[in-house]
Amino acid sequence: MDAYQYVVLRCVPRPEREEFLNVGVVLHCPEQKFLAARWALDEQRLAAFAPGLDLSLVRAALESVDLICAGAAHAGFGAGVRATAYGLRSLSDNESARFGLLKAPKSTVLQPGPVHGGVTTDAAAELDRVFAHQIT
Repeated sequence: MDAYQYVVLRCVPRPEREEFLNVGVVLHCPEQKFLAARWALDEQRLAAFAPGLDLSLVRAALESVDLICAGAAHAGFGAGVRATAYGLRSLSDNESARFGLLKAPKSTVLQPGPVHGGVTTDAAAELDRVFAHQIT
C-alpha cells in the first residue's frame, strides 16, 4: 500500500463570501510517481450558483491544472535556482513539487480545499473513487 494525498478543487466565484462548488480533484502518490487531476463543470449548476460567472475562464483554469500535473505548463522555463536563508537551492520539477504548487492556498476563482490522505495500491483507481465521491 502506498500513501497518497489529494485536494478537492473548488470554484469560488466570490472569494470574499467563501461560497464554493466542488469541481475537481488532484491526487498525488509519490511512490507511484502519480499526479493527476479529474474535473467536471456542471454548467447549469454553476450558472445558477453564480450568474454572470465566465465559465470559459473556470474551464481554462482547470485545463491549466491538467498541464501542471503533466509537467507541461512551464516546460520551456527550466527548473532554476532559488535563494534561501541557507544558501542556493536548485528547484526540481517533479510530481511532488507540482502538487505543492497546486495545493497551496489561493484567493482566486479556483481554490484547493484542505489536503486529505490515504493509502492505495492503484493511484489512478483511487483518483476515480475520490472523484466519484466528491464531485459526481
